[in-house]
Amino acid sequence: MTPPSSLSHRIGLVAGWGRFPIIVAQSLRNAGHEIVCCGVQGHTDPALAKYCFQFRMFGMGKMGAQLRYFNRYGVTEATMAGKIFKTLLFRRFQFLRHLPDLTCLRYFYPILISKTKNRTDDTLLSTVIEMFASGGVHFSPATNFVPELLVKSGTLTKATPNRSQQLDIAFGWHLAKEMGRLDVGQSVAIKDRAVLAVEAVEGTDGCIQRAGQLCDRGDFTVVKVAKPQQDMRFDVPTIGMATIETMSKSGARVLAIEADRTILLDREQVIRRANELGISIVAIPDRYFHREDAA
Repeated sequence: MTPPSSLSHRIGLVAGWGRFPIIVAQSLRNAGHEIVCCGVQGHTDPALAKYCFQFRMFGMGKMGAQLRYFNRYGVTEATMAGKIFKTLLFRRFQFLRHLPDLTCLRYFYPILISKTKNRTDDTLLSTVIEMFASGGVHFSPATNFVPELLVKSGTLTKATPNRSQQLDIAFGWHLAKEMGRLDVGQSVAIKDRAVLAVEAVEGTDGCIQRAGQLCDRGDFTVVKVAKPQQDMRFDVPTIGMATIETMSKSGARVLAIEADRTILLDREQVIRRANELGISIVAIPDRYFHREDAA
């Protein structure tokens, strides 16, 4: 490949699992940027490489190597996209498989070794951003490059929530916000204003599946929101086709998401599939639940 005439058009991408990194890369390339991508082993789709000026896979703990890779290609601005499976932190021998380099150990020592810091998403990801910033690489929200992915307020599907489901949404919304404030998770599953499941380390799909196991008659509601302290540079609520398929298999019938703070991937396909399955999707601004008449 021929190097570009200006390094100012190079954007770094730390890519995790799913379609989101590919969509971000396509948008960046269409805007004239050259992408230097650090893929995460066991997560990133190798197909992402065809959209990138430079692409390389790294173990999760090779953060010093990732930083040097960005520095080598003159990257000063980067973004994150895609899920990292936090459950890997609790599997046997994963520490050896993703053996941290010295830079990673220096920044993550209080989290991984001395355990004087917690392992919440905000703690882990803000440490990653701090580490990159120390080497002159600063992160921007991926939604700065693909703002059209943030869902707008309204009912997206043909089906709309009935009165009972609306009550479940309101009940679940406040609970999900509190879980987000505590940095536990972003999603809850509700049936008749009772909590079936709360998202933790297993992720949204795991939460939905567990709710389905506990409520085999189905017809429950899933609420997914941004944290009150949401940093839009990472861990932005995201839904896509997998969410809808998991809901259908588990018996969920309503998905309520936060307008302007939730990413909807493959919008047309997701809405079409939800309509086929009789699932309703509604996007609601958080301010709605703070109105005096919302109750």
